[in-house]
Amino acid sequence: MSKFTPIQRPNLGTKLAAGMAMLMLMLMLMLPALAAAPQRKTAAPGFYTHMLGDFEITALTDGTSPLPDVDFATNLSPEDRDLILERNHFKLPSHFATNAYLINTGAKLVLVDAGMGVSKQKDWAMGRLLGNLRAAGYEPEQVDEVLLTHMHPDHVGGLLLDGKPLFPNALVRADVEELPAWQKRAEAGDAQAKLVVARLKPYVDAGRFKPFAADTAQAELLSGVRAVAAHGHTAGHSFFAIESKGQKLMLWGDLILSDVLQFARPDLRLDLEHDADAILLVRQRAYAEAAAQGYLIGAAHISFPGLGRLRADGNSYQWLPLIHSSQP
Repeated sequence: MSKFTPIQRPNLGTKLAAGMAMLMLMLMLMLPALAAAPQRKTAAPGFYTHMLGDFEITALTDGTSPLPDVDFATNLSPEDRDLILERNHFKLPSHFATNAYLINTGAKLVLVDAGMGVSKQKDWAMGRLLGNLRAAGYEPEQVDEVLLTHMHPDHVGGLLLDGKPLFPNALVRADVEELPAWQKRAEAGDAQAKLVVARLKPYVDAGRFKPFAADTAQAELLSGVRAVAAHGHTAGHSFFAIESKGQKLMLWGDLILSDVLQFARPDLRLDLEHDADAILLVRQRAYAEAAAQGYLIGAAHISFPGLGRLRADGNSYQWLPLIHSSQP
């Protein structure tokens, strides 16, 4: 008798399971979609913490504002500008960041720059520094010193809240040439200068403003924090060198306003500088030194958190952002 293999038939349980799966699929296709979760359309708190030796460095975003006119460079043609932007997948219009940096040395809490404060400009998303400071676990009353790279409104506007000092226990410090230059402009009727002087006045009146002279014996502001002259963007524009256990961070203030353009073309001359020749030399030397030594850089207007390093690439430079870590 010939052998044969019997046909295997699915049992009743298998048939029922397959039928139920098909029925559920049909019902799902027939039902209307559930209501989608509402879009929040808000960003997460903007703070980022990084350990530099024994120092805790916290980058704080004050928000973003419209990118300055990309024709601000007097020696860059529109064609070359567009080529650089396209090569970097950068489209206009865009916004640029405004960052501040909080340094906890273990003995002092020091804030570098204070942001714009609340802005009435409808297309500006500024004034976030206080909220982000608190999100990072600090209160403004804890700040011991506020170091100003310079006194443009987007760096001093946040010194006051509702007309009163936001940092009531802090000593505010800037280069000795900075405030007198703004006071002179204010006396001549300059509206922006009047705003700047008004932001400093409560601290000056309370004896809580103390200028320094960068690159002198006064430049050592506290252990591990030194002021470096970088004049040109404003009369007293300064860097701050932060060092702990052999690690170094150089806070550049407004040395660079467009990383896309100014790293590609270190020779750009901007028409909005106090002294374009002076800051151009500062910029070229700072780029070369940072690339050669490999130390960390922080800048006010590089996309948040604005921390990274430079690598020389021919006559240009490449920006190497700090790699994100969930741990400081």
